[in-house]
Amino acid sequence: MTERVQVLVVGAGLGGLTASLFLAREGVEVLTVERHPGTSVHPRAAGQNWRTMELFHWAGIDHEVLAASPRTGLRITVATSLAGRVLHRIAEDGSEFDVSASTTIPFGMAGQDVVEPILLAHAEKAGARVRFRTELTELTQDDDGVTATLRHRDSGEETVVRADYVVAADGGRSGIRRRLGIGTTGPDALSHCLGVVFDADLGDRVQPGLADLFYLQHPDFTAALVNTDVPNRYVFAPDYHPDRGESPADFPHDRLVAMIRTATDLPGLAPEIVWTGSWEVAARLADRFSTGRVFLVGDAAKVTPPTGGMGGNTAIGDGADIAWKLAAVLRGDAGPALLDTYEAERKPIARMIIDTSLHNMKQRMNPGLDVSGLTKAEDPLGIQLGFRYRSTAVLPEGPDDGERVEDVQAPTGRPGFRAPVLESTVDLLGQSWVLLCAADGTRWRPAAADIAAELGIRLDCHVVDGDAFASRYGLAAGGASLVRPDGMVAWRSREPAADPAGELWRVLTAVLSR
Repeated sequence: MTERVQVLVVGAGLGGLTASLFLAREGVEVLTVERHPGTSVHPRAAGQNWRTMELFHWAGIDHEVLAASPRTGLRITVATSLAGRVLHRIAEDGSEFDVSASTTIPFGMAGQDVVEPILLAHAEKAGARVRFRTELTELTQDDDGVTATLRHRDSGEETVVRADYVVAADGGRSGIRRRLGIGTTGPDALSHCLGVVFDADLGDRVQPGLADLFYLQHPDFTAALVNTDVPNRYVFAPDYHPDRGESPADFPHDRLVAMIRTATDLPGLAPEIVWTGSWEVAARLADRFSTGRVFLVGDAAKVTPPTGGMGGNTAIGDGADIAWKLAAVLRGDAGPALLDTYEAERKPIARMIIDTSLHNMKQRMNPGLDVSGLTKAEDPLGIQLGFRYRSTAVLPEGPDDGERVEDVQAPTGRPGFRAPVLESTVDLLGQSWVLLCAADGTRWRPAAADIAAELGIRLDCHVVDGDAFASRYGLAAGGASLVRPDGMVAWRSREPAADPAGELWRVLTAVLSR
């Protein structure tokens, strides 16, 4: 017997669970499968940037994520050791990042091990079904859907699932990506790292209340060290070198303890090692983000070095993006061509993040890294809040200046950029298409209601008074901005329109591929 679902999500990491949550919130029948026995138990991918927290706010989980971590700030230091010579201080405590012109939402510092259970709980509460210890063994697709064979890893029981679409969130070594014949570009092994989770009291070597991240360029090793959400628990990640004949087996307990003592400048420290593992640091970008009815998200679409903390946040952004687009198509709000905008919008973001992370890696960890041939490093705040989409789901205005990001301290409200999240707009966004009108914009309301009814979509319309709103959104009195369900500006009329209904019909049929 074949099981029928609208969307099958393969992988229950940050990207897959975000897609599951946002799909379920839209009433989509979603089944999520994960080959591992549960969510991540290790504090990887810590930190939620402002854009991620906006998405979490609209999903109703931001306060829970914030409360999950005692760390409320961020310090980033490049040094020889925790008490050694400071080579570069990237952030003092996070307060120097002024994003108040772009968002009112705070960033979070929770680890992946606490965020994934929150996503899982809310996805299931919204109606998503999630099965662990379940792997995909076969995948075929045709013009009408996708057929997948799933196998429970303990019992061996197989289930055939027929889905309208598949979201492949199965990690950097994505089996689905390989099945689809999608290649990748970029180096597989920039470096090799050990992961060591240990418990110890480091005293004043770290700052309480902060996520305290150190990149260590010690004469004997290169490593990262960071605290976690668990008091007195840390992650130590030194490089090892297969080209010199090294392997993880060459780092027994006593050697790791000695390295931790050297890194912390605490020769008498007795760390309790909780877990060890190893991984490759890579920088790979999928040649395509989709084939037919299957879409790659998170590490299946791109793998980026951890220098910059953008990998997990990008996975969350991918999951939310494909979710609202799939929901719109499945509801009949949009034509199938809307799904083509997923790659058009998210692949350039992935390229920008990979290249900027490589520039960061050179500065923080590997001064000899060759970054020639990469695109330029972008401002990290611009990447997080000032990024730009170019696709058929955005109707640009004026000539394209070619820039990938804008200044978050002076947001423009232009189509293709985030709608500034102000106190007056934060709870108006993120649930549907919304038309935000400046003062004297009441003429848009009946037009919005008529066009929404004619197209059969939800289109909220709000008049927002105040100079701050008009200035940040670039609107004169009577102007209006059309904002997508993901909080991105799709189009705006800076001045009052002579025919509001005609304008909205033209714009919405275009951006929805109707």
